[in-house]
Amino acid sequence: MKELIFTGSAVALITPMKADQTVDFEELKKLTEFQVESGTDAIVVCGTTGESATLEDDEHLEAIRCVIEAANGRVPVIAGTGSNNTAHAVMMSKEAAAMGADALLLVTPYYNKTSQQGLVKSFNTIVDAAGLPAILYNVPSRTGVNLEPKTALELSKHPLIRGLKEASGNISQVAQIAALCGDEMPLYSGNDDQVVPLLSLGGKGVISVVSNVAPAQMHQLCQLWFDGKIKESTAMQLQLLELCKALFCDVNPIPVKAAMNLLGWNAGECRLPLVGPNEAAMQQIEAALRNAALL
Repeated sequence: MKELIFTGSAVALITPMKADQTVDFEELKKLTEFQVESGTDAIVVCGTTGESATLEDDEHLEAIRCVIEAANGRVPVIAGTGSNNTAHAVMMSKEAAAMGADALLLVTPYYNKTSQQGLVKSFNTIVDAAGLPAILYNVPSRTGVNLEPKTALELSKHPLIRGLKEASGNISQVAQIAALCGDEMPLYSGNDDQVVPLLSLGGKGVISVVSNVAPAQMHQLCQLWFDGKIKESTAMQLQLLELCKALFCDVNPIPVKAAMNLLGWNAGECRLPLVGPNEAAMQQIEAALRNAALL
């Protein structure tokens, strides 16, 4: 069995912005501290929820450095360094490794996509260059390419590929990957509303958007499962469904940043092309936060 990067709940951390749309690094430090104090098991910085697509390289790397320093070794910091340009992903991954990141999160190439053979070659190239453990990220609704079970099996042969964040929403596919790869490809849910189903297939946790607003709850949901308290974990999953739905009522991270602002954080606005939620969405987000006793 491969050494796990983490078990439980990792937050897919937002990147807070000032009014002038520059990154608010002081708020990012506070958010990191809040996550650590709330029991989050790992922090993913500069993933999709962190608006990596609209961060300049210097901002992206400084955000990674900021979270590493704020976490100060208390929880693993996983740096989102994937790209549809393998050479760029190599550069960013090597920089993150030099800063002291514990692991990488590598999304499948988007827009230009690639074949399954290309996925294998690209991911192996990045991990070999960086020399850091990596979690791969399959989210075909965003990227237009699906990492297939047989490809997961091939990638699981690399000793530094230590997990797959599965956000296809296809539980049958997750089951196939689990059956083929076993402990050689630890699985993490990429969907907050499917954590328990994935854990039931041998998953090791979740990389969570909801954890931005409810870190203690997402940690507890996973811990209950690992403690054998299946009914209690399932009950929490069902209780969180309204909040999960609200935080995905618009394109991520639009709703979660709005939620963070409602909770008193200085999350700021998303960068264009993302815009704020409409009035109906805001009402849904606020209601879900109140019903979850967070507001």
